[in-house]
Amino acid sequence: MTNKYCPICGEANQCMSGSNEHGNCWCDSEVFPTEIFELVPEESRRKHCICPNCLKKFKKEQRK
Repeated sequence: MTNKYCPICGEANQCMSGSNEHGNCWCDSEVFPTEIFELVPEESRRKHCICPNCLKKFKKEQRK
């Protein structure tokens, strides 16, 4: 991904996708609930990576 910022919060997404081999990014070992993608603006879907903080926060909110 070329974008370095999370489309949900605007902070750095820590994306390493495409930097070397597949499997180098933190997100490769994560499970993203389908519902989290509803928080991403339509123009950013499939273009910008969600950051680990937003994923963690979303999962925590889902457990409530």
